[in-house]
Amino acid sequence: MNETSSIDLRKASSGFVIPGDFVGGIPYGTGHINDTFQLTFDQAGTPLHYTLQRLNTNIFRDPDGLMENVQRVTSHAHASLRAAGAPDASRRALHLLPTRDGGVLHRDDEGNAWRCYYFIEKCSTYDIVDSPRKAFEAARAFGRFLGLLADMPGKRLNETIPDFHHTPKRYAALHAAIAKDIKGRAAGVRAEIDYALSLESEAGRLVNLMQSGDIPERATHNDTKINNVLLDDATGEGICVIDLDTLMPGSSLYDFGDMVRSATLNIAEDSTDYRQATCRRDIFEALARGFLEAGGDFLNATERANMTFGGMLMTLECGVRFLTDYLSGDVYFKIRRPEHNLDRCRTQFGLVRSILEQHDELQGFVEAQ
Repeated sequence: MNETSSIDLRKASSGFVIPGDFVGGIPYGTGHINDTFQLTFDQAGTPLHYTLQRLNTNIFRDPDGLMENVQRVTSHAHASLRAAGAPDASRRALHLLPTRDGGVLHRDDEGNAWRCYYFIEKCSTYDIVDSPRKAFEAARAFGRFLGLLADMPGKRLNETIPDFHHTPKRYAALHAAIAKDIKGRAAGVRAEIDYALSLESEAGRLVNLMQSGDIPERATHNDTKINNVLLDDATGEGICVIDLDTLMPGSSLYDFGDMVRSATLNIAEDSTDYRQATCRRDIFEALARGFLEAGGDFLNATERANMTFGGMLMTLECGVRFLTDYLSGDVYFKIRRPEHNLDRCRTQFGLVRSILEQHDELQGFVEAQ
Protein backbone atom coordinates (compact mmCIF):
# COMPACT_ATOMS: atom_id res chain seq x y z
CA MET A 1 0.00 0.00 0.00
CA ASN A 2 1.02 3.62 -0.56
CA GLU A 3 1.79 5.93 2.34
CA THR A 4 -1.39 7.32 3.86
CA SER A 5 -0.17 10.90 3.40
CA SER A 6 -0.56 10.53 -0.37
CA ILE A 7 -4.22 9.48 -0.23
CA ASP A 8 -6.80 11.82 -1.71
CA LEU A 9 -9.48 11.50 0.97
CA ARG A 10 -11.91 13.77 -0.85
CA LYS A 11 -11.80 11.47 -3.86
CA ALA A 12 -11.96 8.29 -1.78
CA SER A 13 -14.96 9.51 0.18
CA SER A 14 -16.78 10.57 -2.99
CA GLY A 15 -17.66 6.93 -3.58
CA PHE A 16 -20.11 7.07 -0.64
CA VAL A 17 -23.39 8.85 -0.07
CA ILE A 18 -22.24 11.19 2.69
CA PRO A 19 -24.41 14.19 3.61
CA GLY A 20 -22.72 17.58 3.49
CA ASP A 21 -19.51 19.02 2.07
CA PHE A 22 -16.06 17.51 2.48
CA VAL A 23 -13.88 19.52 4.88
CA GLY A 24 -10.90 17.22 5.55
CA GLY A 25 -9.62 14.05 7.11
CA ILE A 26 -6.89 12.78 9.40
CA PRO A 27 -5.39 9.35 10.18
CA TYR A 28 -7.22 7.73 13.08
CA GLY A 29 -6.55 4.86 15.48
CA THR A 30 -3.64 2.49 16.05
CA GLY A 31 -4.62 -0.53 13.95
CA HIS A 32 -1.91 -2.68 12.38
CA ILE A 33 -3.73 -3.77 9.22
CA ASN A 34 -6.10 -1.30 7.54
CA ASP A 35 -5.69 2.44 6.91
CA THR A 36 -8.26 4.39 8.92
CA PHE A 37 -9.25 8.05 8.73
CA GLN A 38 -11.64 10.36 10.52
CA LEU A 39 -13.44 12.54 8.00
CA THR A 40 -15.15 15.86 8.65
CA PHE A 41 -18.08 17.03 6.54
CA ASP A 42 -20.02 20.25 6.92
CA GLN A 43 -23.78 19.81 6.88
CA ALA A 44 -25.56 23.16 6.88
CA GLY A 45 -22.99 24.61 9.27
CA THR A 46 -22.70 21.57 11.54
CA PRO A 47 -19.51 19.46 11.44
CA LEU A 48 -20.23 15.75 11.10
CA HIS A 49 -17.65 12.97 11.36
CA TYR A 50 -17.30 9.65 9.55
CA THR A 51 -14.82 6.80 9.69
CA LEU A 52 -13.29 5.90 6.32
CA GLN A 53 -11.19 2.76 5.97
CA ARG A 54 -9.08 1.34 3.19
CA LEU A 55 -9.04 -2.44 3.54
CA ASN A 56 -5.74 -4.26 3.31
CA THR A 57 -6.61 -6.67 0.53
CA ASN A 58 -3.23 -8.38 0.87
CA ILE A 59 -4.61 -9.70 4.16
CA PHE A 60 -8.34 -9.73 3.44
CA ARG A 61 -8.38 -11.35 0.03
CA ASP A 62 -12.17 -11.57 -0.15
CA PRO A 63 -13.34 -8.03 0.68
CA ASP A 64 -16.79 -8.73 -0.76
CA GLY A 65 -17.27 -11.68 1.58
CA LEU A 66 -15.88 -9.65 4.46
CA MET A 67 -18.30 -6.80 3.84
CA GLU A 68 -21.20 -9.23 3.49
CA ASN A 69 -20.40 -10.36 7.04
CA VAL A 70 -20.14 -6.81 8.33
CA GLN A 71 -23.39 -5.72 6.69
CA ARG A 72 -25.29 -8.76 8.02
CA VAL A 73 -24.00 -8.37 11.55
CA THR A 74 -24.42 -4.61 11.84
CA SER A 75 -27.93 -4.73 10.36
CA HIS A 76 -28.92 -7.55 12.73
CA ALA A 77 -27.37 -5.78 15.71
CA HIS A 78 -29.25 -2.54 15.02
CA ALA A 79 -32.53 -4.39 14.55
CA SER A 80 -32.04 -6.30 17.81
CA LEU A 81 -31.09 -3.18 19.73
CA ARG A 82 -34.10 -1.28 18.47
CA ALA A 83 -36.43 -4.19 19.23
CA ALA A 84 -35.07 -4.37 22.78
CA GLY A 85 -35.51 -0.61 23.27
CA ALA A 86 -31.81 -0.17 24.00
CA PRO A 87 -30.95 3.40 25.05
CA ASP A 88 -28.71 5.29 22.65
CA ALA A 89 -29.06 2.41 20.17
CA SER A 90 -27.43 4.30 17.28
CA ARG A 91 -24.13 4.39 19.22
CA ARG A 92 -24.15 0.71 20.19
CA ALA A 93 -23.37 -0.86 16.81
CA LEU A 94 -21.44 0.29 13.77
CA HIS A 95 -23.55 1.69 10.93
CA LEU A 96 -22.32 1.51 7.33
CA LEU A 97 -22.89 4.27 4.79
CA PRO A 98 -23.99 3.18 1.32
CA THR A 99 -21.84 3.58 -1.75
CA ARG A 100 -23.05 5.56 -4.75
CA ASP A 101 -24.04 2.31 -6.47
CA GLY A 102 -26.06 1.08 -3.48
CA GLY A 103 -23.52 -1.31 -1.99
CA VAL A 104 -21.27 -0.98 1.06
CA LEU A 105 -17.84 -1.57 -0.56
CA HIS A 106 -16.31 1.07 -2.83
CA ARG A 107 -13.45 0.27 -5.21
CA ASP A 108 -11.53 3.25 -6.51
CA ASP A 109 -9.78 3.61 -9.86
CA GLU A 110 -6.64 1.96 -8.46
CA GLY A 111 -8.54 -1.06 -7.18
CA ASN A 112 -8.41 -0.09 -3.49
CA ALA A 113 -11.34 -1.30 -1.39
CA TRP A 114 -13.01 1.25 0.90
CA ARG A 115 -15.82 1.33 3.45
CA CYS A 116 -17.32 4.12 5.51
CA TYR A 117 -19.10 4.21 8.88
CA TYR A 118 -20.86 6.86 10.88
CA PHE A 119 -18.34 8.05 13.47
CA ILE A 120 -19.43 7.30 17.03
CA GLU A 121 -18.87 10.44 19.05
CA LYS A 122 -17.77 10.93 22.66
CA CYS A 123 -16.09 7.54 22.96
CA SER A 124 -12.47 6.45 23.21
CA THR A 125 -10.38 3.32 22.77
CA TYR A 126 -7.48 2.25 24.96
CA ASP A 127 -4.45 0.15 24.10
CA ILE A 128 -3.64 -0.67 27.72
CA VAL A 129 -6.27 -1.11 30.41
CA ASP A 130 -5.47 0.92 33.51
CA SER A 131 -8.36 -0.16 35.72
CA PRO A 132 -10.59 -3.16 36.43
CA ARG A 133 -13.58 -0.98 35.50
CA LYS A 134 -12.35 -0.60 31.92
CA ALA A 135 -11.73 -4.34 31.70
CA PHE A 136 -15.19 -5.15 33.04
CA GLU A 137 -16.95 -2.78 30.65
CA ALA A 138 -15.03 -3.98 27.61
CA ALA A 139 -15.65 -7.63 28.46
CA ARG A 140 -19.34 -6.96 29.05
CA ALA A 141 -19.54 -5.22 25.66
CA PHE A 142 -17.98 -8.22 23.92
CA GLY A 143 -20.29 -10.57 25.81
CA ARG A 144 -23.30 -8.53 24.71
CA PHE A 145 -21.99 -8.56 21.16
CA LEU A 146 -21.83 -12.37 21.14
CA GLY A 147 -25.34 -12.40 22.55
CA LEU A 148 -26.57 -10.20 19.71
CA LEU A 149 -25.12 -12.66 17.19
CA ALA A 150 -26.49 -15.76 18.91
CA ASP A 151 -29.87 -15.56 17.13
CA MET A 152 -28.71 -14.11 13.81
CA PRO A 153 -30.58 -15.89 11.02
CA GLY A 154 -29.17 -17.18 7.76
CA LYS A 155 -26.09 -19.06 6.68
CA ARG A 156 -22.75 -19.28 8.46
CA LEU A 157 -20.62 -16.19 8.25
CA ASN A 158 -17.94 -16.18 5.59
CA GLU A 159 -14.44 -17.10 6.75
CA THR A 160 -12.61 -13.90 5.90
CA ILE A 161 -9.27 -15.42 6.95
CA PRO A 162 -9.54 -19.21 6.84
CA ASP A 163 -8.19 -20.92 9.98
CA PHE A 164 -7.57 -17.57 11.67
CA HIS A 165 -7.53 -19.11 15.17
CA HIS A 166 -6.58 -22.64 14.13
CA THR A 167 -3.55 -22.74 16.41
CA PRO A 168 -2.01 -25.96 15.00
CA LYS A 169 -1.92 -24.35 11.56
CA ARG A 170 -0.29 -21.26 13.07
CA TYR A 171 2.39 -23.63 14.34
CA ALA A 172 2.70 -25.18 10.89
CA ALA A 173 3.37 -21.70 9.50
CA LEU A 174 6.01 -21.17 12.19
CA HIS A 175 7.75 -24.41 11.27
CA ALA A 176 7.77 -23.34 7.61
CA ALA A 177 9.22 -19.94 8.50
CA ILE A 178 11.95 -21.57 10.59
CA ALA A 179 12.84 -23.94 7.76
CA LYS A 180 13.00 -21.17 5.14
CA ASP A 181 14.65 -18.58 7.40
CA ILE A 182 14.61 -16.16 4.49
CA LYS A 183 16.12 -13.28 6.50
CA GLY A 184 18.68 -15.37 8.40
CA ARG A 185 17.07 -14.49 11.73
CA ALA A 186 16.37 -17.92 13.22
CA ALA A 187 19.72 -18.33 14.96
CA GLY A 188 19.22 -15.07 16.85
CA VAL A 189 15.83 -16.08 18.24
CA ARG A 190 16.51 -19.67 19.23
CA ALA A 191 15.19 -19.10 22.76
CA GLU A 192 11.85 -17.81 21.43
CA ILE A 193 11.57 -20.68 18.95
CA ASP A 194 12.33 -23.26 21.64
CA TYR A 195 9.75 -21.78 24.01
CA ALA A 196 7.06 -21.79 21.32
CA LEU A 197 7.81 -25.41 20.43
CA SER A 198 7.74 -26.47 24.08
CA LEU A 199 4.02 -25.62 24.19
CA GLU A 200 3.04 -26.98 20.79
CA SER A 201 1.33 -30.02 22.32
CA GLU A 202 -1.36 -27.70 23.74
CA ALA A 203 -2.10 -26.05 20.40
CA GLY A 204 -4.94 -28.31 19.30
CA ARG A 205 -7.09 -28.41 22.45
CA LEU A 206 -9.76 -25.89 21.44
CA VAL A 207 -9.87 -27.10 17.83
CA ASN A 208 -10.41 -30.64 19.08
CA LEU A 209 -13.13 -29.59 21.53
CA MET A 210 -14.96 -27.82 18.72
CA GLN A 211 -14.63 -30.81 16.41
CA SER A 212 -16.04 -33.08 19.11
CA GLY A 213 -18.95 -30.73 19.76
CA ASP A 214 -18.01 -30.14 23.39
CA ILE A 215 -17.56 -26.47 22.53
CA PRO A 216 -20.14 -25.06 20.09
CA GLU A 217 -19.25 -23.10 17.01
CA ARG A 218 -20.52 -19.54 17.32
CA ALA A 219 -20.50 -16.37 15.27
CA THR A 220 -17.64 -14.56 16.97
CA HIS A 221 -15.53 -11.42 16.67
CA ASN A 222 -12.17 -13.26 16.72
CA ASP A 223 -10.05 -10.18 17.41
CA THR A 224 -11.19 -8.90 20.80
CA LYS A 225 -8.32 -6.58 21.59
CA ILE A 226 -9.31 -4.07 24.22
CA ASN A 227 -8.98 -1.27 21.68
CA ASN A 228 -11.78 -2.82 19.64
CA VAL A 229 -14.36 -1.58 22.14
CA LEU A 230 -15.43 2.05 22.34
CA LEU A 231 -15.85 3.24 25.94
CA ASP A 232 -18.13 6.18 26.66
CA ASP A 233 -16.09 9.24 27.65
CA ALA A 234 -18.59 10.36 30.29
CA THR A 235 -19.74 7.11 31.90
CA GLY A 236 -16.97 4.65 31.02
CA GLU A 237 -19.54 2.15 29.75
CA GLY A 238 -18.57 -0.18 26.93
CA ILE A 239 -20.69 1.20 24.11
CA CYS A 240 -19.75 -0.37 20.80
CA VAL A 241 -17.62 -3.22 19.44
CA ILE A 242 -15.59 -2.18 16.39
CA ASP A 243 -13.11 -3.66 13.88
CA LEU A 244 -15.38 -6.35 12.45
CA ASP A 245 -13.05 -7.69 9.75
CA THR A 246 -12.56 -11.02 11.49
CA LEU A 247 -16.24 -11.77 12.10
CA MET A 248 -16.30 -15.50 11.44
CA PRO A 249 -17.45 -18.83 12.79
CA GLY A 250 -15.38 -19.48 15.90
CA SER A 251 -15.39 -20.12 19.65
CA SER A 252 -16.37 -17.93 22.58
CA LEU A 253 -12.98 -18.90 24.02
CA TYR A 254 -11.21 -17.21 21.13
CA ASP A 255 -13.00 -14.00 22.05
CA PHE A 256 -12.52 -14.24 25.81
CA GLY A 257 -8.96 -15.44 25.31
CA ASP A 258 -7.95 -12.50 23.18
CA MET A 259 -9.40 -10.14 25.76
CA VAL A 260 -7.13 -11.76 28.34
CA ARG A 261 -4.20 -11.39 25.95
CA SER A 262 -4.79 -7.72 25.24
CA ALA A 263 -6.12 -6.46 28.59
CA THR A 264 -4.25 -8.27 31.36
CA LEU A 265 -0.77 -7.42 30.12
CA ASN A 266 0.84 -4.87 32.43
CA ILE A 267 2.95 -3.23 29.71
CA ALA A 268 2.42 -2.18 26.10
CA GLU A 269 2.13 -5.03 23.60
CA ASP A 270 5.29 -3.88 21.82
CA SER A 271 7.28 -2.87 24.89
CA THR A 272 11.00 -3.54 24.76
CA ASP A 273 10.85 -4.22 28.51
CA TYR A 274 9.28 -7.62 27.88
CA ARG A 275 10.90 -9.28 30.90
CA GLN A 276 8.44 -7.36 33.08
CA ALA A 277 5.37 -8.84 31.34
CA THR A 278 2.81 -10.29 33.73
CA CYS A 279 -0.90 -11.13 33.88
CA ARG A 280 -2.70 -8.74 36.21
CA ARG A 281 -5.06 -10.80 38.35
CA ASP A 282 -7.45 -7.95 39.11
CA ILE A 283 -7.91 -7.26 35.40
CA PHE A 284 -8.47 -10.95 34.63
CA GLU A 285 -11.11 -11.15 37.36
CA ALA A 286 -12.88 -8.08 35.94
CA LEU A 287 -12.85 -9.61 32.46
CA ALA A 288 -14.38 -12.83 33.75
CA ARG A 289 -17.10 -10.93 35.63
CA GLY A 290 -18.00 -8.73 32.67
CA PHE A 291 -17.98 -11.47 30.07
CA LEU A 292 -19.99 -13.89 32.19
CA GLU A 293 -22.47 -11.22 33.27
CA ALA A 294 -23.34 -10.62 29.62
CA GLY A 295 -22.77 -14.10 28.25
CA GLY A 296 -23.20 -16.48 31.13
CA ASP A 297 -26.62 -17.61 29.97
CA PHE A 298 -25.36 -19.05 26.68
CA LEU A 299 -21.91 -20.43 27.61
CA ASN A 300 -21.77 -24.14 28.43
CA ALA A 301 -19.77 -25.85 31.18
CA THR A 302 -16.86 -26.81 28.91
CA GLU A 303 -16.52 -23.25 27.68
CA ARG A 304 -16.40 -21.98 31.26
CA ALA A 305 -13.90 -24.65 32.28
CA ASN A 306 -11.47 -23.58 29.54
CA MET A 307 -11.66 -19.79 29.84
CA THR A 308 -8.25 -19.39 31.48
CA PHE A 309 -6.71 -21.88 29.06
CA GLY A 310 -8.25 -19.87 26.22
CA GLY A 311 -6.45 -16.77 27.50
CA MET A 312 -3.16 -18.63 27.54
CA LEU A 313 -3.68 -20.17 24.10
CA MET A 314 -4.70 -16.95 22.35
CA THR A 315 -1.65 -15.23 23.84
CA LEU A 316 0.59 -18.08 22.73
CA GLU A 317 -0.94 -18.07 19.26
CA CYS A 318 -0.38 -14.34 18.90
CA GLY A 319 3.22 -14.67 20.01
CA VAL A 320 3.71 -17.45 17.45
CA ARG A 321 2.24 -15.21 14.76
CA PHE A 322 4.56 -12.32 15.66
CA LEU A 323 7.54 -14.69 15.67
CA THR A 324 6.53 -16.18 12.32
CA ASP A 325 6.19 -12.71 10.79
CA TYR A 326 9.58 -11.67 12.15
CA LEU A 327 11.23 -14.76 10.65
CA SER A 328 9.39 -14.14 7.36
CA GLY A 329 10.59 -10.57 6.98
CA ASP A 330 7.71 -8.62 8.58
CA VAL A 331 5.20 -9.10 5.78
CA TYR A 332 1.93 -9.13 7.77
CA PHE A 333 1.95 -6.73 10.73
CA LYS A 334 2.93 -3.10 10.32
CA ILE A 335 6.24 -2.33 12.01
CA ARG A 336 7.95 0.89 13.08
CA ARG A 337 11.38 -0.51 13.90
CA PRO A 338 13.46 -3.51 12.74
CA GLU A 339 12.71 -5.77 15.74
CA HIS A 340 9.16 -4.58 16.36
CA ASN A 341 7.59 -7.99 15.75
CA LEU A 342 10.23 -9.70 17.87
CA ASP A 343 9.49 -7.36 20.79
CA ARG A 344 5.79 -8.15 20.40
CA CYS A 345 6.54 -11.87 20.38
CA ARG A 346 8.67 -11.72 23.51
CA THR A 347 6.02 -9.74 25.38
CA GLN A 348 3.34 -12.27 24.45
CA PHE A 349 5.48 -15.17 25.60
CA GLY A 350 6.13 -13.36 28.90
CA LEU A 351 2.37 -13.12 29.41
CA VAL A 352 1.96 -16.82 28.57
CA ARG A 353 4.43 -17.72 31.31
CA SER A 354 2.57 -15.56 33.80
CA ILE A 355 -0.85 -17.04 32.94
CA LEU A 356 0.49 -20.57 33.31
CA GLU A 357 2.04 -19.75 36.68
CA GLN A 358 -1.28 -18.34 37.95
CA HIS A 359 -3.66 -20.70 36.15
CA ASP A 360 -5.48 -22.17 39.14
CA GLU A 361 -6.06 -18.82 40.81
CA LEU A 362 -7.27 -17.25 37.57
CA GLN A 363 -9.66 -20.10 36.85
CA GLY A 364 -10.95 -19.69 40.38
CA PHE A 365 -12.18 -16.21 39.40
CA VAL A 366 -14.15 -17.78 36.55
CA GLU A 367 -15.69 -20.43 38.78
CA ALA A 368 -16.69 -17.82 41.36
CA GLN A 369 -18.99 -16.02 38.91
